[in-house]
Amino acid sequence: MALAAVKKKPYQAEQSTVYNILFIIGLCHLLNDSLQAVIPAMFPILEKSMGLTFTQLGIIAFTLNIVSSVMQPLVGLYSDKRPLPYALPIGLTSSMIGMLGLAFAPSFITILVCVFFIGLGSAVFHPEGSRVAYMAAGEKRGLAQSIYQVGGNSGQALAPLITAIILVPLGQFGAIWFTLVAACAVAFLFYIARWYSMKLNVQTIQKAKKAASNTSNVHKNAITMALIVIVFLIFARSWYVSAISNFYAFYVIENYNSTIAESQSYIFLFLLMGAVGTFFGGPLADRFGKRTVILFSLLATVPLSLLLPFVGSMVAYILLSLIGLILMSSFSVTVVYAQELIPGKIGTMSGLTVGLAFGMGAIGSVALGSLIDLFGLTPTMITIAFLPVLGALAFLLPSDERLKEWYE
Repeated sequence: MALAAVKKKPYQAEQSTVYNILFIIGLCHLLNDSLQAVIPAMFPILEKSMGLTFTQLGIIAFTLNIVSSVMQPLVGLYSDKRPLPYALPIGLTSSMIGMLGLAFAPSFITILVCVFFIGLGSAVFHPEGSRVAYMAAGEKRGLAQSIYQVGGNSGQALAPLITAIILVPLGQFGAIWFTLVAACAVAFLFYIARWYSMKLNVQTIQKAKKAASNTSNVHKNAITMALIVIVFLIFARSWYVSAISNFYAFYVIENYNSTIAESQSYIFLFLLMGAVGTFFGGPLADRFGKRTVILFSLLATVPLSLLLPFVGSMVAYILLSLIGLILMSSFSVTVVYAQELIPGKIGTMSGLTVGLAFGMGAIGSVALGSLIDLFGLTPTMITIAFLPVLGALAFLLPSDERLKEWYE
């Protein structure tokens, strides 16, 4: 009996959830994404001070997101073969340099260069941060990924507050304060990197890769189809979120006669409730299934998004809250689903899904900015309201039970 207990301890330790690491990496995710949130938060400031067009603002968002989206899968692919614990603090150092330059950037081109460094730091952070969450998850993968991702969504939700409290009174130079935010993140990530280094088990990683390779050969077509569906789902969610977070403030100013500071309260509420939805999505997926949560999050958003362009200012607050809560409940769930679709490729799948979200958001920023310049705010907002309808494609995804059968 005693011997059995002794033998069981290593297994229990391996399966236990390391909450302190999850909360620290979630906090670092918050700090990292708050740096990124400064960029769209500066849009109303830059539009007035530099006379930038909506298309130029879209190009800035495109630069930030496309650098991150292109690099994330590459970082994840490389780190699946050779894990990079200390890439985490190095990545945030790149963001710190970009943020320092942004505070003094004199031109549109200089802003793009600074945004490139911030995007590069984010590209390094996200796949490795997701791997840390996976390693610390134990059996609670949905919850662990939610804790990690809710940090990022909370950081994004700070953008309106950053605008109202810091950038409106201080202008572009107010970005200087976020070099301190980046420095704090670097310090925390050195602690995470040390834990990460001790936790690595190369034999386990190689074994998982071999199992994933064997299964992928058997179910290759089904996996490819599932990945294509995931791409379309991420496209629908990312373009809608991009439209609200980057341009809805202008819609509020134009239609509700609000000030810049007042318009940011709508975006803050949308992103804040999105962070709440991200957190609860993981535990709900652990209980009801990842495919179910993904399907519900998009389809349940459809009637709300269709109503939003036609309501008054007060009802808009309510609808935006519900849309953010429901739509973003599948954000972390999509990442976990992709990781379990192809086990052994944790970094690659994280880089692909999160990076794809950034990339789709980047393309959406440019496309939506151009559409607004051509057709106006209101017609564009009405058009994007139909995007969540694509959530019906989630019916084509293999069920959670099917995924378990594949890898047993």
